[in-house]
Order: sequence, then structure tokens, then C-alpha cells
Amino acid sequence: MPTALITGASSGIGYELTRLFARDAYDLVIVARDEKKLKKMKLDLEKECSVQVFVFAQDLSQPSAAKKVFEKVQSMKLHIDVLVNNAGFGEYGMFTKTDLEKEERMIQVNITALTQLTKYFLPLMVEKKSGKVLNVASTAAFIPGPFMAVYYATKAYVLSFTEALSKELE
Repeated sequence: MPTALITGASSGIGYELTRLFARDAYDLVIVARDEKKLKKMKLDLEKECSVQVFVFAQDLSQPSAAKKVFEKVQSMKLHIDVLVNNAGFGEYGMFTKTDLEKEERMIQVNITALTQLTKYFLPLMVEKKSGKVLNVASTAAFIPGPFMAVYYATKAYVLSFTEALSKELE
């Protein structure tokens, strides 16, 4: 069975993508901070869809998190056929008043971890001449976002980065 790695898997779009991939008979590596929720998802998906689910509770706002995910996947000898970089979050408010540390964590998750995971997994896909990367951006990627300036900027990065990689890999 093919295997998909999905970040931000415990809620929102990531949760729904996880269910869709499982229904399409993909084994899963699900990554999010909430280990309890991930373990429940594992039980439900394995029962409902007859797939294998590997749970990696990891906070991608931590600088070493992406590397830990990659190393764990490698140590388990799993081949990732689809990498879904979905994890992300935003912050609302006047830029001059928002929390810098929260914005730095946002940049770490929305840009840095996404870039690192792609850097780790994409060369393996290219080597095997097989695989896909889905980077989840937002309509925020297309316009400036007053009161969410950093979030919109991170999503613009995701779009630009993804389009550039698409051209490189044609």
C-alpha cells in the first residue's frame, strides 16, 4: 500500500485529508501535537479503512521537529509516497501589537518545517521517480492581509515555493 505523511493531521483540513487518504487505501504517518487525538484517529482509521497508521506526536514549531519526523520515518523503513505539508496556524491583530514569539513559531511551522520536510522527503521521491508533495497554502497567499500580515506572508511563501518546485520537477 502507498503511504502518506500528513502534518497537522489532528484537526481541520489535515483531519479531513487523513480520512480521505485512508479511504483511498493509503497507510498513514500522521503528525500533530495532540498525541491523544492522534492515537484515537489511529484506532478509528485502522478499524474503518484497514490501513496502517503511524502516530508521531510532534510540535513542528520546535526547530528540530521536522528532522525528528524524517529520522523516525527512516528508522521505521517507511517509504513516503505523498507528503502533505498541512500544519499551520495564524495570529490576528495589529502587527505592532502581536506577539513576536508566536509569530516566530508561526514562521517555524508555516515555512521552516514545511521547507525542511520537503527537503528531506523530496529527494527520495525524485530518486525513486515516484511521489507527490501537497503543500497546503490558503487564499491568503494571493493578497496582502492587514491584521494578519505574518500569516498571509507565510502562505505567500508556501505558494511561491510550491510553484517553483513544480517548475523544477517538470
